[in-house]
Amino acid sequence: MQVLDEEELAQIKELLLTLDEADDDEVAGLGLSSVSGSADIHWLLYCGTLVFFMQAGFAMLCAGSVRAKNVQNIMLKNLLDACVGALGFWSLGYGVAYGGFPARDRGNEIVGSSFFMGTGQIERRAGWHNWFFQFAFAATAATIVSGAVAERCAMSAYAGYAFFLTTFVYPVVAHWVWSDKGFLSAFKMEPYKNVGCIDFAGCGVVHMVGGAAAGLGAWILGPRIGRFDPSVPVTEFRGHSAPLTVLGTFILWVGWYGFNPGSTLAIVGSGDVAAKVAVCTTLSAAAGGVTNMLLHFQIAKRVSHDKHGIYDVAETCNGVLAGLVSITAACAVVEPWASVVIGVFGALVYSGGSEILKRLHIDDAVNACPVHFFAGAWGLIAPGLFARGVNMRAAYDNHRTGLFYGGNGTMLGVQLLAFVTITIWVTVTMGPFFLAMKKLGLFRVTEEHERLGLDESKHGGSAYNQSELFDNSKKKTPTKALEVDAEEGKGDADKSV
Repeated sequence: MQVLDEEELAQIKELLLTLDEADDDEVAGLGLSSVSGSADIHWLLYCGTLVFFMQAGFAMLCAGSVRAKNVQNIMLKNLLDACVGALGFWSLGYGVAYGGFPARDRGNEIVGSSFFMGTGQIERRAGWHNWFFQFAFAATAATIVSGAVAERCAMSAYAGYAFFLTTFVYPVVAHWVWSDKGFLSAFKMEPYKNVGCIDFAGCGVVHMVGGAAAGLGAWILGPRIGRFDPSVPVTEFRGHSAPLTVLGTFILWVGWYGFNPGSTLAIVGSGDVAAKVAVCTTLSAAAGGVTNMLLHFQIAKRVSHDKHGIYDVAETCNGVLAGLVSITAACAVVEPWASVVIGVFGALVYSGGSEILKRLHIDDAVNACPVHFFAGAWGLIAPGLFARGVNMRAAYDNHRTGLFYGGNGTMLGVQLLAFVTITIWVTVTMGPFFLAMKKLGLFRVTEEHERLGLDESKHGGSAYNQSELFDNSKKKTPTKALEVDAEEGKGDADKSV
């Protein structure tokens, strides 16, 4: 083993003393700022990859929640979300959301004005790592709609929707709340009401936008054939694969650890905030899952003839997702105990939203609107109630607090303003778009294709070998096959005699 001599030890000691006494400029000169900058870039690339992996979770969740005859169709739509969303966000969306203005200009509080198609010195002024991270969020907002309009939406209309949302509808909201120019931004030099909208990872920006678009799309498109026909059992529309649904839920849960902690946008100096965000995210998801499982057990117990409840796997999954959505805005500014409360109420709000849609005969095939819009709206309001001052200072460098910590209601008022503004914006943009698609006959597939199944009519056949997987009654088991062969052999022997 090589031992350092006294001279080398003295050099190391001198370097450590220099680093301890150096100011920021001197540290930058020693190259340490580039190390921390690289760590922050790696953090965003890593978290952005987790967020993008949520696309796989959405694909599995949607595939398991639809009937087997439409699996290929829904998975292709999830692929298109990523592909079309990437092109749309690169060409226009990122510029609308985060495009900067000249320093002499106070800027536009509504939309950005540069970085279109990667121009405007985006690499030097913003960085490709920021584009990648923000693209993953835009793709998430777009893919929320796929499940709501599943089993009857035409492919061309869906691709058009994905492009419109990622180039304009979502980026405008992102600019309002997350850019340093937006009128609701908490990152402005002088934020609205000295606080701005506290939406750390996107209850309003991502989930309410996608969830509102999902609800509008399902309403304007109309329900699946027979969905609200009293003579057709509800079980006819039950998802075909619980394993895929659970797998998708777990993948989404993992992806949320990029979604929420990654929204620190840096790890150097923000590690403690990111760690607490991860804890709050976990607890809210767990509370939502348990709450919804128990709630729907009691509901099933009350409505069943034998008064026996059931533990519904799909509803437990939706409870987990509602808890994850609900904590997304407040995850950096609340205490762990509050995240449990937020998750519990998130599950209750989701279940209430689901019941409202059913009574209005709005057919959301995977309950995307209740999970993302209703639970997202609750989550957007939550900081106005539960935000603690010490957490606000760590995450936003702001001293404002929620009502339960002595706040005067200013933050809650701003959160409510954001809720109303986002809801109106998505309604007046996506509503006319869906209505135009319907008027032109481009929104829905034909009745014949819908009854047959979109896999057979549009994609060349089923995603499965259904004759083997889903028609077991027509298959011979090995035992029965042996019995038949034995009988046939016995018959042949009798004939020979």
